Amino acid sequence: MRDDLPALAAEAYGYGYPLLQDLHAVSTASVFNAWTHQRTVPGTAHANPDLLYSTAQLDLSGGPIWLRVPATDGRYHVVQFVDAWTDNFAYVGSRTTGDEPREYLLVPPGWAGREAPAAEVIRVPTMIATLIARFAAGPGVHELQDGLQLQRMYPQVPLDGLPAPQPGVPDDLIFLEALRRGLAAFPPSPAERRYQRRFGPLGLFEGGNSPYPTIPRDLRLALREGLDRGREALEEAATTAHAAPVNGWTNDAHAFDYNLDYFELGTVDAPQWTLPDRDSAHLARAVAARTRLWGNHAYEALYPAVHKDGAGARLTGDGEYTLPLSPLPAAACTLATYGADAHLVDSIPVDGDGPIHIGSERPERDGPWLRTPAGEFHLILRVYAPAEPILQLPPVEKLDLPGQ
Repeated sequence: MRDDLPALAAEAYGYGYPLLQDLHAVSTASVFNAWTHQRTVPGTAHANPDLLYSTAQLDLSGGPIWLRVPATDGRYHVVQFVDAWTDNFAYVGSRTTGDEPREYLLVPPGWAGREAPAAEVIRVPTMIATLIARFAAGPGVHELQDGLQLQRMYPQVPLDGLPAPQPGVPDDLIFLEALRRGLAAFPPSPAERRYQRRFGPLGLFEGGNSPYPTIPRDLRLALREGLDRGREALEEAATTAHAAPVNGWTNDAHAFDYNLDYFELGTVDAPQWTLPDRDSAHLARAVAARTRLWGNHAYEALYPAVHKDGAGARLTGDGEYTLPLSPLPAAACTLATYGADAHLVDSIPVDGDGPIHIGSERPERDGPWLRTPAGEFHLILRVYAPAEPILQLPPVEKLDLPGQ
C-alpha cells in the first residue's frame, strides 16, 4: 500500500482542491450572513462593465436563514448559490423566478425543524455556502443591492465558523490536514462519500487528533511526493482542459457542469448540463476552482472569447473587422474589446442592428461600432440567460482595405 500512496495523494489533491480553495475564499469575508456590495465597475483586468456584484458568505450551523430579494422591474439579475465544494446548486433571478419580490428560507443539511408555510425552501448541501448576486448596472442598481436581505431564524445560536487545521502539522502536509478537517465539517453527497473511501489510507478520515504530526518519515515523503504530483497535474490541466476553439471562439459552455447531486431551484438536472461520470466532474471542478472560482452554468450566463480572426491571425488595432452576429435570444447580450493588458476598451449591446464593425475608427456607414485599441486585443461576448445553448458563433472577418 505504501507504494500506492503517492498516486493516491495526487488524486486526493485534485479531489480536495476545490473545497480548500472555496474555504480560503470564504475566510476572507469580514462577517458571515451579511451582504458585501460592489458599487462600481472595477478598473481591473477582465472587468465586466455589465454587472455589479453583491456577495454573502453563509454559515448555517446556527439554523435556517431568510433571504429576501427585491422587485427588479425587468432588470437582469441572478442570485447564484454555491456550496463548500463549489457546486452551483440553486439560482433565483430573471431566468428562473422573475421580477417580483421573493422570500426564501435557506435550510442547512439535515434540517428537520419548523418551516414557514408560505416560504420557498432552498436546501443548502453544506453548512458553509456562498451567495453571489449580479444586477445589471445602471441607475437605481444600488437600491436593488441594498434590497437584498439576510436574516437568521435563530440569531442567538452561536456559529461554528470554519474548521482550522490542528497545530503541529508539518507544512508540507498541511493540505491533507486542512482536507481532513474540511471533509469532517462539510461532507458531500452519499455518492461522493462512497467515492471518498479510496482515500482512507491517507488518514483523511481519522477522527480526533491529526495523524500527521507523528507520521513516519517514509510515509511523509510518499505523501509529499503525491501532493507535488497532484499540484503539477492540476496546473497542467488548468492550461489544457478547455474546449477547442470554433471559428476562433473559445466557448467553455460546460466548464461548470460538475454538480451531479444537488439540484435546487433554478438548476437544470439534464444530461446536456451534467458531466457523464464523477472522474470527469472532479477534474472539471478542480480546473474551475483553479481558474474561475464561483462561475455560472452556461444556461445562466456565457462568456465566449475570441483572439483571432477567421483566417487565424491575431486581432490587432491595425486592422478593421466585421462580425455578422445575429440577434441572440437572451435576457441581455454585450460585446466588449480588451487590450493586450486585458483591460476594458469598449463595450456595446448586441441587438441585431446589422453586422458589428470592429476597428479604431467609426465607419462611414450606419450600424454598431466597437472601438479597438492599438496593438493586439480580444473580444468577449457576454450572454445572460440564453434561451437556448450558444454552441457556435461566426468568425471575426478582417476587411480588405486599401493599404492593408
